[in-house]
Amino acid sequence: MNGKIDYYQLFQTMYRQYGPQHWWPSDSHWETMVGAVLVQNTNWQNVDRSLANLRSSTHFEPNNLLSLSDEALMLAIKPSGFNNAKSRTIKGLFRFLATVDFDLDTLNRMTTTTDLRRQLLAIKGIGPETADVILLYVFDRPVFIADLYARRLIAHLEHCSLKDLHYLKVQQVIEPQLLPQMTVKDCQEFHALIDDHGPAFLAAQK
Repeated sequence: MNGKIDYYQLFQTMYRQYGPQHWWPSDSHWETMVGAVLVQNTNWQNVDRSLANLRSSTHFEPNNLLSLSDEALMLAIKPSGFNNAKSRTIKGLFRFLATVDFDLDTLNRMTTTTDLRRQLLAIKGIGPETADVILLYVFDRPVFIADLYARRLIAHLEHCSLKDLHYLKVQQVIEPQLLPQMTVKDCQEFHALIDDHGPAFLAAQK
């Protein structure tokens, strides 16, 4: 990866072509965080079914989510797969948030992006991609989410092997070029555009 592609121009081109995506699809930050965990290794249709189950049983009130029994939580999120591991991650995340009385504004105000990412990554089951989704869509921190869709796009544009594009390496190359030119909203839209329209965009360039 040489980092010579103008990724801000790529964002502008995709945005002109496909328009605003209005991601992340949720009614609350709590739902966004749960969705970010559930979407690992599955598709959004399965996540939607799990979220509907949780909406019915907890209304996405954080105390309700935390007090839900392990069995009830695993049953609710079963459509998303890996329900045992994902239920532990959700409980771990909400136990962490309970340490600040679920006050997201104060946590956001008092914590740097580096420290908040570190705290999220310390929760078992949360990796770099999930942590960055939470940073971007819940805490409005400008980050580039170097998920598989993004790395596939980059591999195509830079004529390099996908297996050589590791998450943190891609992020470290792209963020210094990209973030000074982009708002948080731009970062949110870029992630959505890549995930929703990346394959169609590549096909249109041939």
